[in-house]
Amino acid sequence: MIYDLCIIGGGPAGAAAGVYAARKKLKTVFITKDWLGQSNVSEKIENWIGNVAISGLELANSLEKHVKAYSKDTIDIKEGESCESITKKSSMNPPLKNEAPEAKNFVITTDKNSYQAKTILITSGSSRRKLDVPGADKYEHKGLTYCASCDGPMYSDQDVVVVGGGNAGFEGAAQLLAYCKSVTLLSRSEFRADPETIEKVLNNPKMKAVKYAVPKEIKGGQFVTSMIYTETKTNTNTEIPVTGIFSEIGSIPNTDFVKALVSMDKFNHIIVNPRNQRASIDGIWAAGDCTDGLYHQNNIAAGDAVKAIEDIYLFMHTK
Repeated sequence: MIYDLCIIGGGPAGAAAGVYAARKKLKTVFITKDWLGQSNVSEKIENWIGNVAISGLELANSLEKHVKAYSKDTIDIKEGESCESITKKSSMNPPLKNEAPEAKNFVITTDKNSYQAKTILITSGSSRRKLDVPGADKYEHKGLTYCASCDGPMYSDQDVVVVGGGNAGFEGAAQLLAYCKSVTLLSRSEFRADPETIEKVLNNPKMKAVKYAVPKEIKGGQFVTSMIYTETKTNTNTEIPVTGIFSEIGSIPNTDFVKALVSMDKFNHIIVNPRNQRASIDGIWAAGDCTDGLYHQNNIAAGDAVKAIEDIYLFMHTK
């Protein structure tokens, strides 16, 4: 069978795409290992529009339920499968001008099966780069978190640390300053964020930043109580009392399976046209954290996926 569309990934972007694809009657194969996006581990999400507060697990369950409610005979859900490669079905490379229409389809290979589709929407997300210090595993989600926009409000009037001296670190710190008693940013080198951002954030009286500071250990009881860091220029250790640690040291997009087909930035994000989410090759779109979009959040991922489905529908019915 040749599907109109293949959606890869079951987070907020994939779920939004699935619902819209079903409503537009696009025969779709929906491939996802699970329905657990990055926010699945968050105890409380307060910025998912339409819910005053919802846990990450509740959000994942809600997204799954929504897609399955609309799937019926339109969405063929392949749960528990991981995409391994995407290739362009063509008898010649480059294809002949008079080649049959089916030669333009894509072949999607998973760890269990293979499928053919006319178009593809990649919503495979990314994985947070983990903080690798003693105590990190023990206190993950017990004071150590990877999402300032999701978890920041839970640390209202508390002292927190941000690890990371790039734009993500300073932007995370800027968000936390709205809630927290104090924010200390640790950068292992010179600051790498935009100069304007650095200046504005550091002008806040609740803000402190330390250069050449490398996390050494996270300490606590049931929850985080302090962090030890090493100032590498002096080789001295400092312990600061904090209840929250926000790691902003980057993420790894889940895009290895499509590297051979589309253009990517230096971090392996899929480069897309922000007007319509099209990738560099006709027939492939991407949305969410796997793209080079400037902002990565659940609501933005869902909106970008809806935008992509609107464009996919027009692409299929106007060409």
